[in-house]
Amino acid sequence: MSYRRELEKYRDLDEDEILGALSEEELRTLENELDELDPDNALLPAGLRQKDQTTKAPTGPFKREELLDHLEKQAKEFKDREDLVPYTGEKRGKVWVPKQKPMDPVLESVTLEPELEEALANASDAELCDIAAILGMHTLMSNQQYYQALGSSSIVNKEGLNSVIKPTQYKPVPDEEPNSTDVEETLERVKNNDPKLEEVNLNNIRNIPIATLKAYAEALKDNSYVKKFSIVGTRSNDPVAFALAEMLKVNKVLKTLNVESNFISGAGILRLVEALPYNTALVELKIDNQCNLQAVKQIHLKGTAQWTDTHLYTWIITKIKI
Repeated sequence: MSYRRELEKYRDLDEDEILGALSEEELRTLENELDELDPDNALLPAGLRQKDQTTKAPTGPFKREELLDHLEKQAKEFKDREDLVPYTGEKRGKVWVPKQKPMDPVLESVTLEPELEEALANASDAELCDIAAILGMHTLMSNQQYYQALGSSSIVNKEGLNSVIKPTQYKPVPDEEPNSTDVEETLERVKNNDPKLEEVNLNNIRNIPIATLKAYAEALKDNSYVKKFSIVGTRSNDPVAFALAEMLKVNKVLKTLNVESNFISGAGILRLVEALPYNTALVELKIDNQCNLQAVKQIHLKGTAQWTDTHLYTWIITKIKI
């Protein structure tokens, strides 16, 4: 304990002040004392783990080209080490010969009729591939080769068994063309009750404002000709669903309403389902793939139990895909 008390008086000392008061000779002496410490001590800074060797006077100005020439000259003058065993190109040791796998005695005992032996010996790869499919050896070929051979009476596998390592080539499917529906023009036609307009398809048009979608719902209240209305992937939310629910209570013509793949929550879906008893024309309602699947499941169960007395609406609700 006495030793620790002696160390307490050095706790508040300012090391920088002490080092600043030392002379050059005292600093050199301190440096020599530090040279005796372990150079592998990771607790010391890198500059204090070894002696300072930068005080030597330079031998001359640094010239890079002369140094490279000197190193190249020195390398050419230095003789290469001679090989202990000179290379003559002679092959030494035994030549590796692969071991012959023993023949399965069961296969050795199998004999076929001469006609079958000749037919198998002269069969092409495509014919062997079809024979393997007929015998059920599906591990030797791809699924496409296997089912094509079973479903055809002629040779269909032209590439043979070696094609099993190749992936099945499928025909490229072109991207779906963007929806070319004019949103504003179609809205005016719905408002004007155009008799030629029976289907409104706004699918995948993502820049439609929410106010415009609500305007469509308001216009469909008095429309007498539109039978299909689809807004799949239009980023529709609950306010749009609320407006469509109010429309369903009034509209008597609409047959199909599709609001899949949007951001309608359980509250919006519930409002749509609650509007169904007021509508006698709607035969198809698609509301799956929303942002809240759990809410859709809850609405699905609740709706099935609530309208069991009305066969039509029970059928519509149970057709909701979860």
